[in-house]
Amino acid sequence: MARPRQHAPDALHAQVMHACDEWLAEQPVHGLSLRALAREVGCAPSTLLKLYGSFNNLLQHVNVETLARLQHTITSLSDDAPEPWLRSLARAYWHFAEQDCYRWQLLFDYPLAQEGELDQRQSDLIEALFTQVEASLKAYQPALDDLEARRLGRTLWGSVHGLVQLGLNERLGYWQGQQLKVDELLDQLMSTILAGLRHREAAT
Repeated sequence: MARPRQHAPDALHAQVMHACDEWLAEQPVHGLSLRALAREVGCAPSTLLKLYGSFNNLLQHVNVETLARLQHTITSLSDDAPEPWLRSLARAYWHFAEQDCYRWQLLFDYPLAQEGELDQRQSDLIEALFTQVEASLKAYQPALDDLEARRLGRTLWGSVHGLVQLGLNERLGYWQGQQLKVDELLDQLMSTILAGLRHREAAT
C-alpha cells in the first residue's frame, strides 16, 4: 500500500477546508467523517487528528469560515441609510442561508467552540456582526442607549433567524394555496420593528 503523502499543516488545512466545502455544497455534514476527509486529501486519519485534535474541532474551523463569509457578505452591502441597510441585511441573511444551506445547517447544528483560539475567533466574528447591527439601529433611532441597542439587535437577529430556519424547512405555511415567501415576511418584520422605533421617537 502506498504511504500517505506528506503535507505542510497550512497546505493540508486548505485542502481539508476545500474538501469540506465541496461536500457541503451537495450534502449535509451528517454523512461526513474524518476517515472520508482523510481519504479525499490523501493522508491518514491520524494526521488530521494531530492537526485538529478532534473531528468536532475540524468542523469548528468550517464554522469559522462560514462566519467569515457571512461577515464579508454583510460588509459588501451598500453603505446606505440605516433603514435600507437593515432591510438589505435581513434579505442577505436569508439568501446566504438559502444558497449554502448545508454549510448553514452545520453552523447551527454543532455547538460553537467553548475555549481557545477557535472560541475567540468565532466570538470576534459574531460580535463584529452584532456591532454593525447595533450601530445601524442607533443611527436609525438615536434615543436607544447601548443596552437597548444590544437587546434589540439580538431580538432582531432571533426573529430573522427564525424565519430563515422555517423557510429552509418550508414550514412557514400557505396563503390561498401559495407558500408564504421568506423575503416578504422579512420585509414585514422589518417594517414592524422600524415603525416601533419611529413611534418611540414620536412618543418622546
